[in-house]
Amino acid sequence: MSAQPVANAAPDLVNIEIDGVPVQIAKGRMIIEAADAVGIPIPRFCYHRKLPIAANCRMCLVEIEKMPKPAPACATPVGEGMKVFTRSDKALKSQRNVMEFLLINHPLDCPICDQGGECELQDVSLGYGRSVSRYNERKRTVSDENLGPLIATEMTRCIQCTRCVRFTSEIAGTYELGGMSRGENLEIGTYIGKTIESELSGNIIDVCPVGALTNKPFQFQARAWELVARPSVGYHDALGSNLWMHTRRGEVLRNVPRDNETINECWLSDRDRYSHQGLYAADRVKSPMVKRNGQWSATTWDDALAVASEALKSVPGSDLGLLVNPATSNEEGELLVRLARGLGSAHIDHRLRQLDFADNAFAKAFASSIASFDKVKAALLVGSDLRNEVPLLNHRIRQAVKKGAKVYAVNPAHFNFNYPLAGESVAAPHALVAELLVLAKAASENGATVPESIASALNGVQTTDAHRAAFKALGENAVVILGHAAVTHPEASWLRAIARFIAQAAGASFNEIPVGANALGLASVGVLPTAGGLDARGMLAQARKGYVLYNVEPPHDFADGTLALQAMHSAQTVVAFAAFASDALKDSADVILPIGLTPEIDATLVNVEGTAQSVLPGAKAPGEARPGWKVLRALGGMLGVAGFEFDDLVGLRAGLTERASEVRPSLATRASGVTFSRLATTPIYRVDAVVRRAGALASHPLNRAAAIRVNADDAGKLGIIDGANARIGDVVLPVAIDASVPDGAVWIEAAHSETAMLPPYGAAITVSKA
Repeated sequence: MSAQPVANAAPDLVNIEIDGVPVQIAKGRMIIEAADAVGIPIPRFCYHRKLPIAANCRMCLVEIEKMPKPAPACATPVGEGMKVFTRSDKALKSQRNVMEFLLINHPLDCPICDQGGECELQDVSLGYGRSVSRYNERKRTVSDENLGPLIATEMTRCIQCTRCVRFTSEIAGTYELGGMSRGENLEIGTYIGKTIESELSGNIIDVCPVGALTNKPFQFQARAWELVARPSVGYHDALGSNLWMHTRRGEVLRNVPRDNETINECWLSDRDRYSHQGLYAADRVKSPMVKRNGQWSATTWDDALAVASEALKSVPGSDLGLLVNPATSNEEGELLVRLARGLGSAHIDHRLRQLDFADNAFAKAFASSIASFDKVKAALLVGSDLRNEVPLLNHRIRQAVKKGAKVYAVNPAHFNFNYPLAGESVAAPHALVAELLVLAKAASENGATVPESIASALNGVQTTDAHRAAFKALGENAVVILGHAAVTHPEASWLRAIARFIAQAAGASFNEIPVGANALGLASVGVLPTAGGLDARGMLAQARKGYVLYNVEPPHDFADGTLALQAMHSAQTVVAFAAFASDALKDSADVILPIGLTPEIDATLVNVEGTAQSVLPGAKAPGEARPGWKVLRALGGMLGVAGFEFDDLVGLRAGLTERASEVRPSLATRASGVTFSRLATTPIYRVDAVVRRAGALASHPLNRAAAIRVNADDAGKLGIIDGANARIGDVVLPVAIDASVPDGAVWIEAAHSETAMLPPYGAAITVSKA
């Protein structure tokens, strides 16, 4: 007789029952995950779905049939036929007893605690706590930690859940927090009172279930119930992290992460979290400004637009250049293209930090999805300080490394990665192409067909076993990432062509990190020079009679600050659409039209994987500042050019046009005879005008002071010593001996006032004693 059919789960699933509700869940999962999957609440403090299990708060104790004692739901794996009770007398008594113990030393700070209204301890104690404490002894106190300018501490409130410790070790990879002492003397801290330097440190505020760690810039600003939450996205890198802007009366008071598993999970980089401070800088433009007889004065919109219109009419279209911030929205980019074409100009570009345009490269969507990066088996980073460029993409690579992935790097310096590299090649900027060619040679020896453009460059190149092993590792499920230090390199076309060849030869996906939050979107709507047009560098090298600057801050936003200011000063007229009126902009422009920034406008931004994300205005633009698309519509209408007849944003979006551009097969001329070249990376907290004005980020340790960084051997050759001053042209800067700098390189970070006018990235440089 045949066996009777039985309704069994799939081989990798088990059947359990929670409070009488049948649940199927994968083997190895914990009870708390099964309960969450079917919406059965279990109180918890130490458990967090993205962190390793600690099971040290015991708040999630539940009763399990046939088990004599309550068990922690977060650390008890499911088993076939298991019956769990979360609301039985035994479970509730255990949970209430734990709650009482947790509150024994907790101060009654709720009226003055910044976490009030969104505190997990407050919420859970309401359901499981006693109305009166039975504890009559003196409560313990703990001295506060100084964790830096971003995080405020009140460590007496800490319940030792260790979420912050596990975050810094497992997610941030910095191991900066830990537990000291034992029992009732246990304290969470850095042991030596060190500032937390992780680029993701603000996330410990979100994971802290009590008010022990709070947002220092936001401290005592508002209560949670006073704030309005507006959905938005980060606009300081091309990942497009999802976030909530918390505003009060139109002012952004803080940013917190908005869950999106495919992009930023539940995390947010400090740059996106704290940059809102820059929106309210002292030099924010609040009304239109016109320069007359060398003097600036505030004026009306009608007057400013009339001046701008006349200025643009006075310049032939063929002699007009439009330079656009790469974080500009699609809508504004579309109108700038229409304005350029209406005025007869082919000179429009957003690639302000690019030096090499030989191949006319522009941003393209990643070949891999963001979510797939934590599952790769191997990665090659070419010219990328990924941790500073796109912090949350670097986080995914770190998760892959924890699962066994191998990461190789070819970089112009030993960048500070928070995971071990399987192999690393470091060379000065002028030797970086030659260093990458060694890996390409290993690829060619493996039988790959070499493109004609780089074939001759491989002649005479000698490879090594380490390079062969690195190429062999780049097999199935591998990625090649071309970073900012390669894209902005003076021989970027070479690095791009070689990296793409290595990726194709290995069967890996090729992914180039866009420079700018919406470089992909601007490329798609055609904010690029058309036939006969000059690129961003060409517009400066062949100075135009007129310029339109769109949310651009000279000299900091350009690859070559000196060239940019020279071009602006030689121009007949400069019309600036700007949010900030820096001294350099006032010195260059003739009229400043104040525009809203991304948190203040309706906008569309396209992230690295080509996903268009809409932004709603959460903040109010200050004074008379207006959304850029409205200002452009008014100016275009006044100039009488085509394409500005729409009435509202819906009409504008209906007319958005995708414009195709083509890359060229040509490569730049390679430098020769260079002894010392400048490495010019853009610091993580100086990438754009808003971030540069965010006070808390400006005082963060990652925002290093401007310095001349060389290794000890080169310092000896140059006759300079650590801490002393050295001279480059007319600029005097302190010297810092830095072992991460390779021979022949002088690392001077860009976007500082002191360094903006120095020779650009990759240029031959002469350093002497001051």
